[in-house]
Amino acid sequence: MRATTLTLLLIALHNPALAQMTGAEFDAYTRGHTFYYGTNGEPYGGEEYLENRRVRWSFLDGNCQDGHWYEEDGMICFIYENRPEPQCWSFERSAGGLVARFGGPRAMAELYEVEKSDEPLLCLGPEIGV
Repeated sequence: MRATTLTLLLIALHNPALAQMTGAEFDAYTRGHTFYYGTNGEPYGGEEYLENRRVRWSFLDGNCQDGHWYEEDGMICFIYENRPEPQCWSFERSAGGLVARFGGPRAMAELYEVEKSDEPLLCLGPEIGV
């Protein structure tokens, strides 16, 4: 029994699908694509990954926020035009795609990739009042 447990642990540790992604791996997998994320079986949001580590995020309501990402302490951190404080996440690749876990002080359910697209994120123009 002990040998079986040790073998399973070693397989899990050496399985790249379970390893946290580096910034270079994250960039190579995401750049040029739009990802749609879900949590708890519900749509959560979408993010378009552009050149030079630029991003565009939406909660799928047509309102988009531009930002950028960088790697720090093994996490992928995002800063958006409306939120200057970094939001850092760990990313892993699973059989179903990306899994993101928030690394900040407040608890948040993990997000998972629902769809990967080559199409840009749907962003409506600025709201124009009367």
